Amino acid sequence: MGLRKFNPVTPGTRFKIIPDFEEITRSRPEKSLLLPYHKTGGRNNTGKMTMRYIGGGHKRRFRLIDFKRNKDNIPGRVASIEYDPNRSARIALIHYVDGEKRYILAPQGLKVGQVIISGKKVPPEVGNCLPLSEIPMGSIIHNIEMKPGQGGKIARSAGSFAQLTAKDNNYATIKMPSGETRLIHIQCKATIGSVSNPEHNLVSHGKAGRRRWLGIRPRNRGVSMNPVDHPMGGGEGRASGGHPRSRKGIPAKGFKTRSKKNPTSKFILERRKK
Repeated sequence: MGLRKFNPVTPGTRFKIIPDFEEITRSRPEKSLLLPYHKTGGRNNTGKMTMRYIGGGHKRRFRLIDFKRNKDNIPGRVASIEYDPNRSARIALIHYVDGEKRYILAPQGLKVGQVIISGKKVPPEVGNCLPLSEIPMGSIIHNIEMKPGQGGKIARSAGSFAQLTAKDNNYATIKMPSGETRLIHIQCKATIGSVSNPEHNLVSHGKAGRRRWLGIRPRNRGVSMNPVDHPMGGGEGRASGGHPRSRKGIPAKGFKTRSKKNPTSKFILERRKK
């Protein structure tokens, strides 16, 4: 995995940095694992725009990803590493010995032809999925469940990972990608390794048009709006707008929005670093 930089032969290529896609081994997805993907344009079921700056973009199809990894003790061979337009990570097509095919998040270092397996008493190797109770201390993990059998929820984006730091009774201590330290039940599953495509944060689109291909519309500042449109709008001349806040008036940059009565707060040992 690497990045491609371009000579500035056009304005759009002057700052363009994109992945080289060398790890991709197949260009067409598995048809049996595809679903239609309908765009909303940021509108809800009544037609009201609830998310701004969304619309257009290239047509996509949704890939069914196996986040649960519940085919226990059935070996699967990595058939291909593929691009997924709906997520930042790469995905891997797995052919299981019983004939079933599934997509999983591709860990960093997973190779075509490699055999992976999930379940209890399996070796803690890259791509294998097993309960936290059987993962060695200090291991790098991703796709971590928050409740047993729920499916992976934590560390799923490109290059992200967490670390198993301790085990005590029925809970394991996990150092999250954000720096937060959290307790998770030891029966929850996790996959060994970090997520693929770690250079995703270094990508530079180079021009506004590539953002439009991704379905992202132009974004304008709150201070450039009128008072009816945003709390930071209005004012004579170039007014600074006061404290940064959302359109709903919720302050940004340091204002805590997490509920003090959240029942899962007891599982957080150390909050994320600012």
